[in-house]
Amino acid sequence: MSFVDLQQPSLWIATGSILFNPIFWNIVARQEFKNKILTKLAGGNAYLGCYILALTIFSLGILRDHLYKVALESQPKLDLLAYTEFKLLAIVSFVVGGVLVLSSMWALGVTGTYLGDYFGILMDEKVESFPFNVTANPMYYGSTLSFLGTALWYESPVGLFLTVIVFIEYKIALLFEEPFTANIYAAREAARAAKGSSKALTNGSATSSGVRRAGGDL
Repeated sequence: MSFVDLQQPSLWIATGSILFNPIFWNIVARQEFKNKILTKLAGGNAYLGCYILALTIFSLGILRDHLYKVALESQPKLDLLAYTEFKLLAIVSFVVGGVLVLSSMWALGVTGTYLGDYFGILMDEKVESFPFNVTANPMYYGSTLSFLGTALWYESPVGLFLTVIVFIEYKIALLFEEPFTANIYAAREAARAAKGSSKALTNGSATSSGVRRAGGDL
């Protein structure tokens, strides 16, 4: 028995959508950071530019999930996955994944979730509350668990394979995103430190001048 039907166009469309999304938002976000393309299109409003990207990414995610579901419905099923234990595992995976995604969005807000730091909209401090005290990347792990839960629910070997692709692609995306984001915040902290040093130096010079003036009046 074949576990995959390669003749179904929906399989390739869903795979293309899964692969496209992280590549798209990384390219667009880096172009925004370097050239401020979306900010310029938004009339110089970085927040509006970020909201436009957020809406685009969210819409692409909804489309991807729909295409994934359509693909699974047209693929062969694995009888082993029909057992109740796997159905329960599917529910748990989907619920846990949803909790991780939604709670991280709540903790970060719109701009924190949708690459606001590439627009110069930086968080005041690192978020360490739930779910970030469980995993550093709850959005990606939560999304992967949702894919897994859906694959198990539809008893789909193809869904399990696509879930692995999702996991690998997110891991690759993190290799680019984490160092880049870290550099953005490191530059912000360096600028703050330089500004603080400059201010302290200015205050120190003013104090010394005041002492000299006071001494000259004696």
